[in-house]
Amino acid sequence: MRAQPPGPQLIASNPAFGLDFVACRETHARIVEARDAGAGVLLISEDLDELLELAEQVAVTSDGRNVHEGLAERAVRSEFGRYMASG
Repeated sequence: MRAQPPGPQLIASNPAFGLDFVACRETHARIVEARDAGAGVLLISEDLDELLELAEQVAVTSDGRNVHEGLAERAVRSEFGRYMASG
């Protein structure tokens, strides 16, 4: 178990699900704003594009285990997508 970072923390689960484009952009902007201000952000989403846009690190979990993880900037979409689909 990792230690919690000091300061504010944000947990967002499927934050843009069902939102229109304007609300989605606003939600993403607020997440980035919190992250850039030093908040620890845990983003849970089934939207790989959203994860890769907003996260520094991405992990795919299945049955309570991390089955694949890596840096978002180096992520191979097809590889992450395969692990997401097989869960």
